[in-house]
Amino acid sequence: MGGVSRRSVLTWAAGGVGVLVRGGSAAASAGGEHRDRRIDFHHHCTPPGWLRWAESQGILDRAALPWWAEWDAGAALSAMDGAGIETAVLSVAMPAARYRDGHQYREGLTIAYHEVRDLVDSHPGRFAFLSRVRLDDVDLEVWSARTGAEMGAVGCQAFTHGRSGTYVGDPLFDPVLAELDALRSVLVLHPTDLPGSTPDQAVVPGIPGYVCDYALDTTRAALNLVVHGTLDRFPNVTVVLPHGGGFLPYVADRVTLNAGHFDPPLPPGRLDDYLHRFHYDTAAPMSWHSTPTLLSSVRPTHLHFGSDWPVMSTGQLAHATAAFNADPALDARLRGGINRNNALRLLPGLAAR
Repeated sequence: MGGVSRRSVLTWAAGGVGVLVRGGSAAASAGGEHRDRRIDFHHHCTPPGWLRWAESQGILDRAALPWWAEWDAGAALSAMDGAGIETAVLSVAMPAARYRDGHQYREGLTIAYHEVRDLVDSHPGRFAFLSRVRLDDVDLEVWSARTGAEMGAVGCQAFTHGRSGTYVGDPLFDPVLAELDALRSVLVLHPTDLPGSTPDQAVVPGIPGYVCDYALDTTRAALNLVVHGTLDRFPNVTVVLPHGGGFLPYVADRVTLNAGHFDPPLPPGRLDDYLHRFHYDTAAPMSWHSTPTLLSSVRPTHLHFGSDWPVMSTGQLAHATAAFNADPALDARLRGGINRNNALRLLPGLAAR
């Protein structure tokens, strides 16, 4: 545990017992579409106990954190119930933390892992969690993936690139992928600010970076995995791309037409192969605008419901869920798969619970 005792973990969680208060039971199934038994593949959670610990260590300024960092189990369960979400798969978010060294990183992450594991245990069937990988220190990330798995994580989440701007798929990160391959892990990627930009300085003034830059960031990461043949070198790793794969499904022909200009050139058929091997969450791209293209490009059995809560507000989630329910491109079978069945096939650890 990197020198962190169970007592210290509970101490940091003290004062935030709302995290462990049992919420309401999951809503009953509403038939084949599972509208009230959704599994949410895209739910951000900043553990309150970790936040208090980080503030006490002086490694972040709580007043400067984004609104969604003030995560609360009661609010989460309320939003989940309102959207028909039975189980949220938590991505452990630790925004703006600047650790002094590897020891402090291990200490903080151990506190966070214990807190989300206690949350899972306290609310049977309502939560699961992913281990966390940042792609900044390969040895630490191998440790994080292994430790998270030992503590019950059902998969792993990583950002699309490290602070250096190097994207996942680069051979630099092969030791991390090798560990995930040995664990037969699901790797959920998440976009972040484009290299060279920051949340406070948009690439295009007046246009929030998360609106379109994040989709570009996801597309870059996915293509880097394609170029380097990552899924072939690590066949036991299943990669989930958020937000419907960014722009990738919609620029597939453009990529194929320029396959010879990549370094190394893309072998014939590899892009289509990877489009079918990737998994995708539905967090804000699925609508009547985009669903037909997505369904024509990827395997419907590889689509998973995603809320992006609390970054996506409860009101925005309600709007997106209503649009998903009414999407004319989806029938009851497809909706049932996206809402629940596909996730249970992908995550045996979740299905066992």
